[in-house]
Amino acid sequence: MRNDELIIALDTSNYTTSVAIVDSEGGILANLRKLLTVKSGERGLRQSDAVFLHTVNIPELMKKAREVIGSRKIVAVGVSERPRNVDGSYMPCFLVGVAAAESIAAALGVPLYRFSHQCGHVMAAAHTSGDTSILDAPFAAFHVSGGTTELLQVSYNGDGFRSELLGGTSDLNAGQIIDRIGVYMGLSFPAGREMERLALTYEGKIPGRKISLSGMRANLSGLENMACKMYDETKDASLVSAFVLNYLGRVMIGLSEAYEASYGATRFLYAGGVMCNSVIRRMLSEKFDALFATPETSSDNAVGIAVLTLRSFCKGER
Repeated sequence: MRNDELIIALDTSNYTTSVAIVDSEGGILANLRKLLTVKSGERGLRQSDAVFLHTVNIPELMKKAREVIGSRKIVAVGVSERPRNVDGSYMPCFLVGVAAAESIAAALGVPLYRFSHQCGHVMAAAHTSGDTSILDAPFAAFHVSGGTTELLQVSYNGDGFRSELLGGTSDLNAGQIIDRIGVYMGLSFPAGREMERLALTYEGKIPGRKISLSGMRANLSGLENMACKMYDETKDASLVSAFVLNYLGRVMIGLSEAYEASYGATRFLYAGGVMCNSVIRRMLSEKFDALFATPETSSDNAVGIAVLTLRSFCKGER
């Protein structure tokens, strides 16, 4: 690729419309995102509403992207077409990004590269962590968000990732728990940032509760019941927030320790929106050789898809 050539990518997840632009060296020129609007008191969106909101958001983000592109040339387009790299993985909201990406690629006469949303998260974490050498051999990765809490064995093959699901949660997801408890306490959806802010203000002793863990599988539904009961009894949102994040941090530590017990000590890559939480990041960093995405690329974004597209495009040029 020449210096004036760029990659553009789109990601239309369940809660964020994202467009990213990277240059020939993988430099992030744009990480454009717009959260989908969730009504006050509600804990999510119907897929039909997500599809509509993505359709509204994409033209707005593309206008901003046009300002970044300027006189330079787009040589390839990337898109997330499904949640995960497994048969049957499907959500209608991703069809909006696919339609837009196909239209852009067709109009420009450039190749289109398709990946999963999860692959985008993993690459965003690897690319922005400061050490992409983790891609040189199979590695352990966590994808922790509102829709997914998974422990994966991942291999990069030059065109994307092959992943084997080893563990994670058996019921609710970490981000889902945060949002449910946050909304219960009157916080806005998504509740992660506000819960983190409240937790950092708490100076008392955090109540200890036994985590529910079996090997590389955890159950989180009990946490919701405990946290809501604690809030009903205390009305202390900072206490409950500190308790919830500490509990989730201990679950992540337990899953990581279970992996090391089976496969040996390793470097972990932690990706996904929940992994931008400073409380959980600190707990994991104190225990393990851990790599994280930057906070800006932990939550849903198209940066990882853009970098995957860049790598695939450059491989094809060789």
